[in-house]
Amino acid sequence: MSESRIVAVANQKGGVGKTTTAINLAAALGEQGQRVVVIDLDPQGNASTGLGVSPESRPITSYDLLTGDASFSDCLLPTQFEKLSLIPSDRDLASVDFEVANRSGRMQLLQKKISHVADFDFILIDCPPALGLLTLNAMVAADSVLVPLQAEFYALEGLSQLLMTVREVRQAANPDLRIEGVLLTMSDNRNNLSQQVEADARNTLSGLVYNTVIPRNVRLSEAPSHAMPVLQYDSNSKGSIAYRELAKEFLSRQFVAA
Repeated sequence: MSESRIVAVANQKGGVGKTTTAINLAAALGEQGQRVVVIDLDPQGNASTGLGVSPESRPITSYDLLTGDASFSDCLLPTQFEKLSLIPSDRDLASVDFEVANRSGRMQLLQKKISHVADFDFILIDCPPALGLLTLNAMVAADSVLVPLQAEFYALEGLSQLLMTVREVRQAANPDLRIEGVLLTMSDNRNNLSQQVEADARNTLSGLVYNTVIPRNVRLSEAPSHAMPVLQYDSNSKGSIAYRELAKEFLSRQFVAA
């Protein structure tokens, strides 16, 4: 059995649809028959909540995975989706930077725990909105980085900082790390700015930008408050349709790369 493909979902800017993408892409891949794990690496724990796991139902978390003796399998929790599992997060994760500051190999903590996992097709890591130690751990452990990019002013300027971090991780710790793709999110076709940002992104980044674009959608915004992915909350919404299309495109790129 081949090792799981590990994808970090990352953008240092908050509010770009990063967690929404992690949980809905995972759910859509599960619908496609893929075995998927979401690792919630954000102290806010929004991916855990969004997959229906309440704070009191997280006995062992990604904090224990990184700093303690907990194994990957120790931390796994089932979700409402048959093919989708979760390693949850809690607020303790916010202290990781300080706790391991003087530890050797602190950028490889996650890599050591998940590098040989083979029970799943994909591991999606939901990173915090910062380029700190948690995100660096995700990038060192990952095969690739998927970047949600909100269709707004200055979007590409923020992206350049992330791409620079990816290059630095390649040089320092993970030479095989690549950009999985850039996903345009919160797009509004009626908005000239959204159209301009999309055109600029495609001109600048060429084939890195997914053909699928995630629209602004009320149902996407409502789903987290009901502790479920939008695919479960409203299966026929524009958001659900878009993430299903993304899953198909994501898989087609994987098969080409393979």
